[in-house]
Amino acid sequence: MQTDIQGYTRTAQWLHWIMAVVITAVWILGFYMADLPSGPDKTALVQWHKAIGSTVIVLVAIRLAWRATHRPPLLPDSIPVWQQQAAHGVHWLLYALMFIQPLSGWAMSSARGFPVLLGGVVPLPALLMKDESLAKALTGLHEVGGWALAILVAGHVAMALKHHFIDRDTVLSHMLPWKS
Repeated sequence: MQTDIQGYTRTAQWLHWIMAVVITAVWILGFYMADLPSGPDKTALVQWHKAIGSTVIVLVAIRLAWRATHRPPLLPDSIPVWQQQAAHGVHWLLYALMFIQPLSGWAMSSARGFPVLLGGVVPLPALLMKDESLAKALTGLHEVGGWALAILVAGHVAMALKHHFIDRDTVLSHMLPWKS
């Protein structure tokens, strides 16, 4: 493979960092609220979690559309082919989880009989009929998906830092909008 020194487009960079902030915020909020006792405080946090989380579906759709029309930079030649393939596989798994995770939350809310508002404003249709046993199963799926996404994101961050500080290559700098 040839090294592409162009880097990602500014749009791709900003979409990446906006999603990083949004996903981190919604994960922290979900983790924090999970063990709170039922009540108005938890209800308010759940609404915030759903409002923020629902925007991830839109962001990932925009990001995938951008990715489909704008080729990302190639990885440096110094990275073995198997690592490049693993990196591409992890990226696609991240995209899948970024889409599946909010969908599972939306489905879980629907099965509980609760509405989901896109961005806390636009009502989304129920994906499922009310069904408490299905809601319980979807709750487990949503929790496992959240942890899986967190683990993949942590690995993604660790590898980006390794490339920057140990390998001293351009992998991380390609995604930094403030770098030329």
